[in-house]
Amino acid sequence: MNRWVVRVFILVSVTGLLPTMALSQEGNVDEAREALARQEGDEDSAKQLEEVFQAAENNYSLQKKGTHALYYSFNYTYMADQRLDAEIRDGSIRQLDITPTATHNFTNSFTYDYGLLDNLTVGARFPLVVKYDTQDELSLYDVGDVSTTARWQPFPYVPGKMSTTLFGSFSSKTGVSPYEIDIDEQLSSGSGYYGISGGVSLSRVLDPVVIFGSASLSYNFDETGLDQVRGGRRLVEVSPGFGLSGSGGFAYSLSYDISLSISGQISYNDETVLTFADGSRAVAQDQMTGFLNLSLGTRLSDTTIVNTSLGLGLTEDAPDFSLGVSMPIEFSGLKE
Repeated sequence: MNRWVVRVFILVSVTGLLPTMALSQEGNVDEAREALARQEGDEDSAKQLEEVFQAAENNYSLQKKGTHALYYSFNYTYMADQRLDAEIRDGSIRQLDITPTATHNFTNSFTYDYGLLDNLTVGARFPLVVKYDTQDELSLYDVGDVSTTARWQPFPYVPGKMSTTLFGSFSSKTGVSPYEIDIDEQLSSGSGYYGISGGVSLSRVLDPVVIFGSASLSYNFDETGLDQVRGGRRLVEVSPGFGLSGSGGFAYSLSYDISLSISGQISYNDETVLTFADGSRAVAQDQMTGFLNLSLGTRLSDTTIVNTSLGLGLTEDAPDFSLGVSMPIEFSGLKE
């Protein structure tokens, strides 16, 4: 088998790299619980993990100068949970009820990349979100948060050496905000705030294996001017804080047409502070999320590779599992 061809196939098909709150508040316990209870439409670690799956075939192979690429990815995540309804009076718990619930998230994403330079690629991602909440029988069909990205390789690839890619992204709040809806009647498709992130990814080819890893830091901007009723109070500001993420794994070429990759990801999200009109605050404590991803790359033609992914949640706050598919879209309008 041609070793150069195997290298390219593995690099192109690598995927899975690079997405119960504790309460504290000065005030009524019931209001804090209702204000910070997980709303099934709210953005959480599922959003980050969905972004992990949509990372397409060009994580380490940038576009040549002046060339275009369009990718399609589909991701499904399932999260089961239990809602605790309780009333606390004089230090005693009354009307305790535990209700099982599940959320289904379907995301169709289109990602466009353009090569500004041989070692610099810019792109944009446009997601379409479908959600369904089994407990309240709520559904949503809407646009998600549109994002832009840039990837830069400071050094040319040298066979046998480590390849380094620096990346950055900006996420908008074009999706339906979880802080601007009726939380009892509606779901959200976006985070509700702007965010930026940046990091570095590394890879090295050791025929017939590619090892890879990445680390990133994200910062989410405060959202002010809100007017949402939560827990009998009016929410006016949200401070989502920052996040850290790291991942690593390897890809192995089973044949010229098939490659397999295994990777793990761990993410840390800082505490989120909700500020209400009466001056009180509620704090959702920081959160740690772990995920295991298995991906299979299948070559359909010399230019088309389809990646299928299976993700398994390793922590309580992660989705139970996730399924993903990504592939390039080819049409003459994008060819030079």
